[in-house]
Amino acid sequence: MLLSGTHVMEGSGRMVVTAVGINSQTGIIFTLLGAGGEEEEKKDKKGKQQDGAVENIQNKAKKQDGAVAMEMQPLKSAEGGEMEEREKKKTSIPKKEKSVLQGKLTKLAVQIGKAGLVMSAITVIILVLYFVIQTFVVDGKVWLAECTPVYVQYFVKFFIIGVTVLVVAVPEGLPLAVTISLAYSVKKMMKDNNLVRHLDACETMGNATAICSDKTGTLTTNRMTVVQSYIGDLHYKEKPDPSSLNSKTLDLLVNAIAINCAYTTKILPPEKDGALPQQVGNKTECALLGFVLDLQRDYQLVRDQIPEETLYKVYTFNSVRKSMSTIVCLPNGGFRLYSKGASEIMLKKCTNILNAGGDLRTFRPRDRDEMVKKVIEPMACDGLRTICVAYRDFQGVPEPNWENENEIVGDLTCICVVGIEDPVRPEVPEAIRKCQRAGITVRMVTGDNINTARAIAAKCGIIQPGEDFLCLEGKEFNRRIRNEKGEIEQERLDKIWPKLRVLARSSPTDKHTLVKGIIDSTIGEQRQVVAVTGDGTNDGPALKKADVGFAMGLAGTDVAKEASDIILTDDNFSSIVKAVMWGRNVYDSISKFLQFQLTVNVVAVIVAFTGACITQDSPLKAVQMLWVNLIMDTFASLALATEPPTESLLLRKPYGRNKPLISRTMMKNILGHAVYQLVIIFTLLFVGEIFFDIDSGRNAPLHSPPSEHYTIIFNTFVMMQLFNEINARKIHGERNVFDGIFSNPIFCSIVLGTFGVQILIVQFGGKPFSCSPFKHTTMAVVSVCGSGGACLGTAHFHHPHQPAEVFEGSRSRARQR
Repeated sequence: MLLSGTHVMEGSGRMVVTAVGINSQTGIIFTLLGAGGEEEEKKDKKGKQQDGAVENIQNKAKKQDGAVAMEMQPLKSAEGGEMEEREKKKTSIPKKEKSVLQGKLTKLAVQIGKAGLVMSAITVIILVLYFVIQTFVVDGKVWLAECTPVYVQYFVKFFIIGVTVLVVAVPEGLPLAVTISLAYSVKKMMKDNNLVRHLDACETMGNATAICSDKTGTLTTNRMTVVQSYIGDLHYKEKPDPSSLNSKTLDLLVNAIAINCAYTTKILPPEKDGALPQQVGNKTECALLGFVLDLQRDYQLVRDQIPEETLYKVYTFNSVRKSMSTIVCLPNGGFRLYSKGASEIMLKKCTNILNAGGDLRTFRPRDRDEMVKKVIEPMACDGLRTICVAYRDFQGVPEPNWENENEIVGDLTCICVVGIEDPVRPEVPEAIRKCQRAGITVRMVTGDNINTARAIAAKCGIIQPGEDFLCLEGKEFNRRIRNEKGEIEQERLDKIWPKLRVLARSSPTDKHTLVKGIIDSTIGEQRQVVAVTGDGTNDGPALKKADVGFAMGLAGTDVAKEASDIILTDDNFSSIVKAVMWGRNVYDSISKFLQFQLTVNVVAVIVAFTGACITQDSPLKAVQMLWVNLIMDTFASLALATEPPTESLLLRKPYGRNKPLISRTMMKNILGHAVYQLVIIFTLLFVGEIFFDIDSGRNAPLHSPPSEHYTIIFNTFVMMQLFNEINARKIHGERNVFDGIFSNPIFCSIVLGTFGVQILIVQFGGKPFSCSPFKHTTMAVVSVCGSGGACLGTAHFHHPHQPAEVFEGSRSRARQR
């Protein structure tokens, strides 16, 4: 039977087309992915008859074992649920759920905007009332027509101050910081083999709590390799030395593998220097051919001597015989049969075995049982696929009856048994360990048998000895999660998925069911954020259902890539860990920017509000505020949003969907720095002229020239923001705020550039910037006041080397122990 979406590689035959388009399995999957919406609309226009046909097809799909369409229904769906879903799709396009960070930022931005608007309005109202009462009530002046322009100028001045407060309070740089951080991360993630298709996916990945990963090609290299062998009564746990093998046995082994493998299967030189050789064709046969090369022999020389067209007869591999046999003519007129296949089947057909000297030794049933116990089972426990290679010689006269396959492929002589594995990528165990340390549960979902899957999971570190975990096959998984009617129940699924680590012999339907069940679960404090890897067309629904779908860039189909959010260009699990790091870095970058901006917000608004109410003028002028706003928004977002990620990001648990965007540590830093800055600013505002022996700038008349007093306040305020920008680099209570500062040249350039521009504004800005130049000693004192904030920043710590969250986590674990 040929399924839609498959490819005919070779051979000839006839076929009957039973379904095309969206009625095929591939079509159903495309429809579930949303690609078949237009076709559905066309069908609806054609009448009820075709609607019924579609329903019949869907019903057939539901009856099929493992059909993807079945799992797209809501759990415990009532009768007629499908029609309701279809109606909803017609009437409205489902709105995509906001990412965790987007939701939190939207809420915070609205709250800050409202607070800023209120403060701005109060500032204007107080200024106007104060002026009106002071002028027309206390001083007893009368509004004269000739004084109207002057009064209007005062009111305009008050309005400008109010607008300035509003501009400083509203975090218009927040969307810019988010965009810069995401765009920067996406660009850098390309170097880490992550091609991001949807911008918010990298941020969502930072909150991932579960990863459902494929095995082949993702956790493993997808390069089948012979790692153990049993030759000449010896069990080799490593590659045997060719010189230690009997020459007759070695020749038979090389010929048996070279001839009894598809001639289209080859090992080609690597494409690049330092890379592994290319495996072309059947992976198992590639492993055997690679074994020949490891034995320092050339299989191609054998094939050149015995071309494919000279092969006398071939019994091709199929799932029934689980073996492949090839017959060649011998020079003496006889025939030789080479056979290879599953060891448990082939050994039953062997009556002889080659011993250490290359001679035949009788192979009895009890010998087979002993070999199974001492060789086959240990290999299987190591997660190896065991293949037996054997041969048999025939007389040329009379010629055997080649049609009697059972008799021909019998009475064999065993040459060797090899153990083949798909090696775990060397970097995967460490990557999984990092994920687990970061609070992310890794689950393996594979089509391999349970023993191989369990062995690979143990090698990867997905399962640990002594842990309470589950390893299930697809059939057992479905039996446990479905009720008597065959419907999936979330309550049953909730009892399984927290402990489930390996799902073997699973279909794409099982994968989608697991992902959907974890996402829909409500048993935890937080909703699970699930990432999924997939490469096939049938993985499309699971990839789309997941919060973040990773498609394989090398082995993935177009459908899988289209349904994914991120494409792994190297098909490697360690690249997913890089995506986690970048996702958390995006979250932290925004938090750093918020910590910096909110500190400036609080100080600037309070200074403008209090100063205006007391002195009838804002200590920070409108143009100065705009310059501060430029520093606070544009430059700071560019500086703090381009911080590179570090390994320390993987030392803490995911933030979670409900945790406040501003943590306690951040709040403490914001309030601490705000208090420090306000003390400095108000000290300079009310007694600064005494310290510097200059004229006071308070209560200056309208259109008065810039005062040195207020210039000092402005310069001190900006210097404190520059040093606070360094403090904002750390948001988890780290002691050393300068750690890794030179790893971000953009940050250093912006801080130094802003510092230089600030000096130019103060010394040469003049009236446009309301600045009066002052002496170098005054600049030095002002800089010391600003740098005091950096010293204050180093005091906000919980532990000299670890982030606060990690230290608290270790204490909680110690209490549990």
